[in-house]
Amino acid sequence: MVMIPSELKSLVLKANAKKIPFRDMSLYNLYRTSEDPGSSITVSGPFLGAPHATIAMEKLIILGAKRVWVLGWCGSLQHNVRAGHVVIPTNAVSEEGTSAHYPIPGRAPESNARLNSMLEQALKQQGLPFSKGSVWTTDAVYRETPDKVRAYQNQGILAVEMEMSALMTVAIYRSVSMAGLLVVSDELFDLKWRPGFSDPLLKKNSRAAGHILLRLAGC
Repeated sequence: MVMIPSELKSLVLKANAKKIPFRDMSLYNLYRTSEDPGSSITVSGPFLGAPHATIAMEKLIILGAKRVWVLGWCGSLQHNVRAGHVVIPTNAVSEEGTSAHYPIPGRAPESNARLNSMLEQALKQQGLPFSKGSVWTTDAVYRETPDKVRAYQNQGILAVEMEMSALMTVAIYRSVSMAGLLVVSDELFDLKWRPGFSDPLLKKNSRAAGHILLRLAGC
């Protein structure tokens, strides 16, 4: 599952995947690397926000997905996590409205530990600097207020984004494995918004992270 349109296009080309027509194609796109369901990888996206990504995840699970890898961008809350830095989101604080519809009593939103270990090993092998830890998921980008940024920063939360807590929750609820990589696209840690969308390191590390996910998926 690829959140960013430019990275979706790049990964589809890298995987030599073909577009699949299906009923929800006005909401997002599906691409498959092979006609053989037993050996193919499905690449999907782009997505914006928890409800949109969850609709797709439910569809992918219905179609047989058991393991879901996610690539996205995030805004940094910590001074040592700069634009272009890679984050492994291990768990999430939810400020989105989707997760509540998927009750997971006694559990917090978290990604799969085994898949996270695979990601960590792959990033180390490639020499790609990364951090791992909690992220803050919100539906309201214009309500990432200074007070909230400061509060979550003080809790050690690494970054803010729009999908991970919902995807983690749905994965637990539906008994599938899910993990992913986020690349820092902008910085909020000084309580001012500094976009990094033109930073060459963002593009470079987004591509590197996507290629790692494709390789781990078996492509």
